[in-house]
This record gives sequence, structure tokens and C-alpha cells, in this order.
Amino acid sequence: MFDFKYVLRGLGMIFSPGLKRYVIIPMLISAVIFVLSGWIGYMQYEVFINSMLPADGGFLIDLLRWILMPLFFLAFLLLVFYGYTIVANLIGAPFNSKLAEAVAKKLDSNVTLPESDPFLKDVSKSIFSEIRKLSYYLLRAIPLLIMMLIPVIGPIATIIWIIFSAWFLAVEYTAYPLENQKLLFKEQRQVLGKKRFSAISFGGGVTLLLLIPVINLAAMPAAVIGATIYWHEKLKNQQSA
Repeated sequence: MFDFKYVLRGLGMIFSPGLKRYVIIPMLISAVIFVLSGWIGYMQYEVFINSMLPADGGFLIDLLRWILMPLFFLAFLLLVFYGYTIVANLIGAPFNSKLAEAVAKKLDSNVTLPESDPFLKDVSKSIFSEIRKLSYYLLRAIPLLIMMLIPVIGPIATIIWIIFSAWFLAVEYTAYPLENQKLLFKEQRQVLGKKRFSAISFGGGVTLLLLIPVINLAAMPAAVIGATIYWHEKLKNQQSA
């Protein structure tokens, strides 16, 4: 039920023979984007907090700052990391598809995958897929982010946004092994929807990995590997049933 374990298994396999060539470039991409997003986030955090809770608002505002500061800090931190994740995945998508394919073959040497497209077509399909997932995310995340700015319902909206973001990370990374099975985006969500809590716990594991300095640079390949194991051990039988 608590399937964040697959993320840890993915982390343990990132330098396995046959996988390293698909991991190194995405990790370098992650490092560059992480540094940039972290710098932007650091510069904008105080502006974000003061816009939510003014520094000179009196006793009540000071009390709210003390109570809500940890929640807002977590929300802002996740916002920065999810932004970093989306950009990193957009650039690293072609490598992630090949990584998921290599992991599938490593897990089962007899596995049969649909024939791959030519390289340029495969790259364009991967990028288009990331844009489609980004659209899915923004159409739901933006209303929640707006609701977070409303004082009364902001904390509740923040919790819902964190849960939704964990779900999205599951959608994001399981897409690679599922796309290798030629499942469409709608079909991918249907597969995960049958094990929604399990998927959210997997996405929560990715979230935790993203929040650990240095290790988060390996979060993307670890999540792709973990998602492929997750598909192979838990979702595949459900799909074929």
C-alpha cells in the first residue's frame, strides 16, 4: 500500500550496469536547473511571505505568521521544486523513455516492448507528452494556488495541492514505462486511478527525494527507474487482468 519504497529501489539502481548512460546526462541537467531554481526561489521567498502575511500587520498577523509560516514555507519549497521538476523532465524526457525501456529489459530479459520510433520522432513525442502532462498539471494546480492566497481556505488548499502534486508526480514518472507500452495519457491515468492511494504514496516518495539536498539531483532517474519497477511488479498484472 505504501509504495514510496519503489523510489528507494530506483535510487539504489541508478548506477547499475546498462543504465548509467541514460542517467548521467539527466543528472547533469537536473543539477543545472536545480541551482537556477534554488537561486530564484531564495530571492523570491521573502517577497512571497510578505505578500501572504505582511510583516507589520499587528499582533494577529504576527500570530498567523508564527502558525502558518511552516506550512507556507513547505508550499513555497514544493512550488520551487515542482517547477524545477517540470523543466528538468521536459528537457530529460527522451533520456527517461530510454531509461524506462532499459530498466524493463533488466527486470525481465524476455520482456517484449512495442517497436521504438525513429530517434527524432521519439524525441518529439517525448517532449509533446511532457507538454500534455504540464497542461494537465497547470489546469488543476493554478486554481489551487489561487485558493492558497485566500486567508480562510488557504491552508486547506495548500494541503490539497500537496496531495495533488504527489499524484501528479506519480502520473509524471509512470508515464515513461506506460508510454513504452503505447498506453495513451488517458489510459495511463485510468491505470493509476485504480490504485490511487498507492500512486499518491509513490508520488510522495518522489516528493521526499526532491526535498533532500544533493540526493534530489538523482530524483528524476530514480523516479523513472522506481516507476518502471512499480509498473512491472504492481500495475502490469492489473492492466492485463
